[in-house]
Amino acid sequence: MTRAEPTTAPSGVGGGMPGSRLDERWAAASPAARRAVRIAAPTLVLGVAAATRLIGLDEPRTLVFDETYYVKDALSLLQLGYEGRWPEGANEAFAAGEPGAVGPEAAFVAHPPLGKWIIALGLAALGPDSPVGWRIATALAGVAVVGIVMLIAFRLWRSVGLASLAGGFVAIDGNAIVMSRVALLDGLLTLVVLIAVLFVILDRRGSHHRLREWLARRRFEGRATDWGPVLWGRPWLIAAGVAFGIAVSIKWSALYLLAAFAVLTVAADALDRRSAGVALWASGTLLRQAPASALLVLPAALAAHLVTWTGWFLSSDGYDRQWIASGGERWSGILAWVPDAVQNLWHYQASVYGYHVGESSPHAYEAPALGWPLLLRPTYMHYVDQGDGTAVAITGIPNPLLWWASVAAVIVLVIGCLLAAVAAARGTGARAAIAPFGSPWALAVILTGVAAGWLPWLLYPERTMFFFYTVVLTPFLALALVAVLRAVLGGPADPAPRRRLGIAVVASLVVAAVALSVFFLPLWTGSPVPLDFLRLHYWLPGWI
Repeated sequence: MTRAEPTTAPSGVGGGMPGSRLDERWAAASPAARRAVRIAAPTLVLGVAAATRLIGLDEPRTLVFDETYYVKDALSLLQLGYEGRWPEGANEAFAAGEPGAVGPEAAFVAHPPLGKWIIALGLAALGPDSPVGWRIATALAGVAVVGIVMLIAFRLWRSVGLASLAGGFVAIDGNAIVMSRVALLDGLLTLVVLIAVLFVILDRRGSHHRLREWLARRRFEGRATDWGPVLWGRPWLIAAGVAFGIAVSIKWSALYLLAAFAVLTVAADALDRRSAGVALWASGTLLRQAPASALLVLPAALAAHLVTWTGWFLSSDGYDRQWIASGGERWSGILAWVPDAVQNLWHYQASVYGYHVGESSPHAYEAPALGWPLLLRPTYMHYVDQGDGTAVAITGIPNPLLWWASVAAVIVLVIGCLLAAVAAARGTGARAAIAPFGSPWALAVILTGVAAGWLPWLLYPERTMFFFYTVVLTPFLALALVAVLRAVLGGPADPAPRRRLGIAVVASLVVAAVALSVFFLPLWTGSPVPLDFLRLHYWLPGWI
């Protein structure tokens, strides 16, 4: 992220634009000073992320919310290779620093094992008797999320300033902080999904160049280019498949993101061929490149997913491990060759699917996905009234200003895309409506992430769900907000008053967001606070 940027890049920090004294000073700065700023800005953001996620990680010294499942499952994986049943009083034993041993009887669990294996790394390194050991893996993953967000933003806009802004928003967001400080799966899922998206972005750049090279070579040789090439040499696309397969091995909801970004890749391939002058660009993509891309992505994803079940395969007592041997019906016909172990796993996964689609148990903090944009019911992870007028609370509420501003930014981007589509249909300047926000590809990545992280949950209105699922959305919402702020900052052709106003608006939003994060930070880190101070944070009835 230290690559030199054009001095006319509409980037705020790190890109000089005429019209403001700040831009003039940047233009006059030495290369060494510019390089120092480009290094200092993301380093500062990572420092904030590390501080908010790692300081005081040993509190509270008890399992909170769904840590009661995942920490115990992680230790069970270390001891047995599969998730076993813990005896009564296990939570109290963990809080006392004496977790003991899990029973050998297998437990039915609703999520794949990889996220719990990652949590287990912290237990193995620091011991299962340490709250830091329970949470260090998710905390480090939370810091890494901020770094990957900055890498994605830099790839989308080629601006260290915008990249630091995007990472900074995630670094100070309450939902992202809380999900980094508790040993749940969603923060780990967010990291792996972002890595997969980064690989998709890297593949787009490489495939674009290879397409142009193929067309130039064929045209020089006088050969046909009507159908376009089949591009097999796409290592980043294979890497994306592996990463998405790993994400599915943490939570099944990653399947929606895999499907959405696979469709985005096919659509981008088609539009790339169209702009390059391939005559049969649509059919060439659907009939030639899309099947090849599927063969690059899907087997890689499946293989990565199956590898994460190694502990279950190597065991003899994992849940449903002996389903066929216990009387289950073996497959017949053309599937008779499939090993019993794989058939047992399939039966297990079918049971898990039935659980997920049918789960509708009432919960005090359930939050239907339809209300997520309005921030109606954030998840309270932990609350203890200490009896002395203070309380220890951990609530996964995001920074309210950043959340609502990001949701508004998504709406702005969607409207811009609709206006661009209308302009394209009329044959006028289609990109004018979205150019201030970035390239069409940048907007496509952002909106695909938002849509795939939210819309599928609307299909299951009866299912019990929680607001903290939105931590996967948080990076894409931050990117959406930065896209709009990019337009607010203005461009090289804007007059000085317009440029100064844009900088003032963005600076004011950043200052207000930081102040709100400081205000809410005790409720994200579990610090004891007076009850009266705690009540000041209940802005809506559902926040209590």
